[in-house]
Amino acid sequence: MFIPKSSFEVLEDTKPDDFSLPAFMVSTTRGFLARMDPIVALPPEFQVVETLLQAMPVQTQSGKPGLLATGKLGDTVLQDLPDLTDQVEKYRDNLPMMNALYRDYSFLASAFLLEPCHMRFIKGEPYGLGRSFLPAQLSRPIVRCAELAGFKPFMEYAGSYALFNYRLQNPDAGLEYSNLRLIRAFEHGLDPTSSEAGFVLVHVDMVKNSGPLVHGTMSCLRALDNADGVSSQQQRKAFNEGMRSIVNAMQKVNGVMETMWMKSKPRSYTSFRTFIFGITSQSMFPDGVVYEGVNDGKPLSFRGESGANDTMIPLMDNFLQVQMPDTPLTEILRDFRDYRPSNHRQFLVEVKKSSEELGAKDFALSVGIERNSSLTDEDLELVKESRRLWLQALNQVRDFRWRHWCFAREYILKQTSHPTATGGSPIVTWLPNQLQAIMEEMKEISNNVGARSGLMELGPEHQDIMELVERQSQTLSKEVEKYCQERGVAAH
Repeated sequence: MFIPKSSFEVLEDTKPDDFSLPAFMVSTTRGFLARMDPIVALPPEFQVVETLLQAMPVQTQSGKPGLLATGKLGDTVLQDLPDLTDQVEKYRDNLPMMNALYRDYSFLASAFLLEPCHMRFIKGEPYGLGRSFLPAQLSRPIVRCAELAGFKPFMEYAGSYALFNYRLQNPDAGLEYSNLRLIRAFEHGLDPTSSEAGFVLVHVDMVKNSGPLVHGTMSCLRALDNADGVSSQQQRKAFNEGMRSIVNAMQKVNGVMETMWMKSKPRSYTSFRTFIFGITSQSMFPDGVVYEGVNDGKPLSFRGESGANDTMIPLMDNFLQVQMPDTPLTEILRDFRDYRPSNHRQFLVEVKKSSEELGAKDFALSVGIERNSSLTDEDLELVKESRRLWLQALNQVRDFRWRHWCFAREYILKQTSHPTATGGSPIVTWLPNQLQAIMEEMKEISNNVGARSGLMELGPEHQDIMELVERQSQTLSKEVEKYCQERGVAAH
């Protein structure tokens, strides 16, 4: 199906056996997961890469210490890994395989660059400097794989670290959490009970619910576009049904997100986190990284992988037309858009455009419509339901972002003094920038539609939601001020 007012096609059949298409294409069934489960095994020409990756983790599959446990990965790469860029070209028309090669080279590249920082970290020392030079046997293949697969030549959240990095223990059991295993890991992640495995696989488990989120969004937009031949009540009922799908999907996403506390422990995060830092805005790479044989020897800089690069919440921001403040922190949010599969990036652009052209927000809220004396009680109830659902969808985004802030507080702020997140955003102020924006949006809408009193009040559940928003807004401001003072950073 196509996004209204757009030529962008959202897949209903993911065509898992079509290797000419990119691995990541938005669908109403698998949402933002790849069209097929990730490719696990590399072609035989890349056996040396496979061997290196299996020997790389701090704890290998056998339970024995790997190359990163002793700081020997860098030397092993330089001694044993040839430049296989010519072999990459053999698979240029198999885009899912290119995605797997990109994933595996990005793991090697990040481990190579950040290994010295890890060795200092385990001694209780500051990170210091990473390696500032990526040798040709890594730089040339990763640049070519990234070019063909549609990514930056550095580890990304969807295409590498998380969403293309799981396998099914039992193919018949599907995407049940207990059936998921990591393909690649840096530390103890090949053990499915480890915090590293939990950190990645909870993200996969969350995104598993994104199909209904996409489907609900498409249903809303199509209801707005298909006004001909249907009554206004039929149109609003169809729109509300789509909104219900969105709210239900986001409730499931948030429910899975809450399991992170048990599956990945706060005190364990900082040790494997070392390997998912990027280059941009990180003290480990003050002058960037030179990719041998690439960019005329001039240093390159890329952001690190981050759950903030997932597509679910940006979809909600764009469809719900959430207004972000005009700040340098919002500029980082925009920069993150480039670190997603190209199909996801275009999808977000087209949804935003379609929502605005079709007036999704104006339709849902219908401010002042109660003054229309020709409307029936049923008409008004349907409008109230649209407003309720719109605010409930915003509330699910708030819930997501509040929990993300709680994660940042418990997993990072209380564990390390390093000032930047893996993606290069300032750790204290960046998430609150978006969280406060969503809460301000909710307060403004609630006031504009008279949601808390009078003819169009939305009931006790809405009252409870808005009271929670007020409390969290105050708490967030106090927490941000506290951490800014402790760390000597500006609050804005």
